[in-house]
Amino acid sequence: MLKPEDNKLLTRVGPGAAMGELLRRFWIPALMEEEVRENDGAPVRLRLLGQDLVAFRDTEGKLGILDAYCPHRRAHLYFGRNEECGLRCVYHGWKFDVTGQCVDMPSEQPGFKEKARTAAYPTATSGGVVWVYMGPDQLKPELPDFEWARLPKSRCEITKRSQQCNWAQAVEGGIDSSHISFLHRNLEDLTPAAKSATGHKGYTSRDRSPVFTVKDTDYGLLIGASRNATEESFYWRITQFLVPFWTMIPPIMRENTNDSSQNTYSGHAFVPIDDENTWTWSFNCHPHRDFTEKEQALFHPRTGLWGPIDDSYQPVWNKENDYGLDRNMQKNVNFTGIKGIPNQDVAVQESMGPIADRSLEMLGTSDKAIIAYRQLLLDMVKDLQNGQEPKASRHGAYYSVRSASLLLKKDVPFDKGAAWLLSAEDHRKG
Repeated sequence: MLKPEDNKLLTRVGPGAAMGELLRRFWIPALMEEEVRENDGAPVRLRLLGQDLVAFRDTEGKLGILDAYCPHRRAHLYFGRNEECGLRCVYHGWKFDVTGQCVDMPSEQPGFKEKARTAAYPTATSGGVVWVYMGPDQLKPELPDFEWARLPKSRCEITKRSQQCNWAQAVEGGIDSSHISFLHRNLEDLTPAAKSATGHKGYTSRDRSPVFTVKDTDYGLLIGASRNATEESFYWRITQFLVPFWTMIPPIMRENTNDSSQNTYSGHAFVPIDDENTWTWSFNCHPHRDFTEKEQALFHPRTGLWGPIDDSYQPVWNKENDYGLDRNMQKNVNFTGIKGIPNQDVAVQESMGPIADRSLEMLGTSDKAIIAYRQLLLDMVKDLQNGQEPKASRHGAYYSVRSASLLLKKDVPFDKGAAWLLSAEDHRKG
C-alpha cells in the first residue's frame, strides 16, 4: 500500500505537480502522424498532462504544437485558420507560427505583434508518431531510440485508445505478469490436455503463481517472472519497464521452442491526458521480417488485437456498455466473459475508479514489480525536487531493448541467460 500523500504524488500530472514536472522531462507520444498529415489541414485538439493544446502542420509541412488558447482573449485555436505558415485565431486575426511567435496582427498597430507569442513545444516524428517535449527548453533530451520506431511499416503497427483512469494504474497492469493466468485465460487452457502442453499456454496453466525477480536498470526495471516448466528449467517471462510510462510485453513462446527470438513482440505507453484519463499507445513489431497476412489482420490498428476502436481512437467496448461482458461466455469460454485482451485489462483498471486508492490495498509477493515501479517513480520525483535530473531522458540508446520469453536452467540468473534476447542494439550491431 501507499500513504495517501504518496498516492497523490504518484498520480498527479498537471502543471506544477511534482510528477507532472518529471514526465515533462521526457519526449511524449502526442498524436498518430496520420492525424496531422495534411499541410494547412484542420488543427487537432490535444490534451496532455492536464494541458489543452492544439496541433497543426503548416504550409511548408512543419509541425506545431501550441497552447490551445490564444493569448489575446483566450479563444480556442482549434477554430483557427491554418494558412500561409501559421495558425490564425478567428476572433481577431492574430496568427502564430509553429514556434509560437505572432507573425500577423491585423487588429493592432505595427510593432505590437513582435511582443506577442504563445507557448509552443518542440516536436519530432518517428515510427509514425508525432512526439512532443513539454519540459524546459535547455533540458530537451534525445528522442528515445526504440527499435520498433526504426522498423518499416511492413514490420510494425502502432495504435492508441483512450482509457478512463489514471495513468499509473494502467502502467501497473502492464508490468503485472501474474494476471495472465486469470484475466486473459480461456477456459479450454485449463483442461488436462492444455496443461500438459509445452510452450506458453502449458507453462502458465500449470503454474499460476510466478516468482518475481526485479532488477534495476539505467532505463527503469527488468522484471522476470519464473514458472516451473520442467524439473530442470523455469519458464521466464521478462517484462521491460522504461521510464516514465513504457512497458514491453513478453512475447508468447510457441510450443516446442525454447525462446521467443523469432516471435513478434509488443508494448505500451500509458500517456496521461490528465489525472483521470490516459492515452494507451500499443505497438507490435517483428524485427526480422515483414508481417504475414495473418499478423497484419491480428495487429490491425483499429480492428486487431488492441481494438476495436472508432475513428476517434475511442474503444467500442467501454464502461458504458460493460465492455461487452457476456455472463454465458464467462461460464463457458473465458475467465472474464469479455472479448479481447485490452478490453479485459481496461475493465479491471477502470473498475478501480479514476484514481485508485492505494492506501487500501493488500499486496502480496506477486506484486513485487508493482512495488518496485512505485518506489522508482517516487524516488525520481524526489530526486528532481532536489535538483537531480533523470538520467534516462538524456540517453536515447537506453530504450533500444526488447522483452523476451524463454526456458532457462534453474541455476541460471534470468538477466544473464536472456541477455542475448533483450538488447535490440546488440542485434542491430550483429
